[in-house]
Amino acid sequence: MATTIRRIDFFHTSVQDQPGQAFKVLSALATEGVNLLAFSAVPVGANRTQLTLFPESTTALQTAAAKAGMVLDGPHSALIVQGDDELGALAGVHEQLYEAGVNVFASSGVTDGRGSFGYVIHVRPDQYERAAKALGL
Repeated sequence: MATTIRRIDFFHTSVQDQPGQAFKVLSALATEGVNLLAFSAVPVGANRTQLTLFPESTTALQTAAAKAGMVLDGPHSALIVQGDDELGALAGVHEQLYEAGVNVFASSGVTDGRGSFGYVIHVRPDQYERAAKALGL
């Protein structure tokens, strides 16, 4: 698998911080055929959790969320890198962004344990186009 980099939309939604909330959201989206390329959950405040959803199809997510009565914040823009897991796989990506003067203000990645990885990169909105250009998009 070659390394691919592409633009991706993401959305936030907030849920009560209690057992089963992520399950409810994720199962509602799956029932409607929404494929997520990435997902994260972080606490915000004392009793809330912010879910971040990176759909394969923005339209499919928005339609499913409306049907489920889910409030979405977005779309926002990020970059997703997918490829073969090898030593230094992300160094080249960060080098290109550094050379373009782009600051990565957040990122998250994971390997699949079978030789591939996925990595989400967040840059400031005013640097997004410069980042995309630096990465050949």
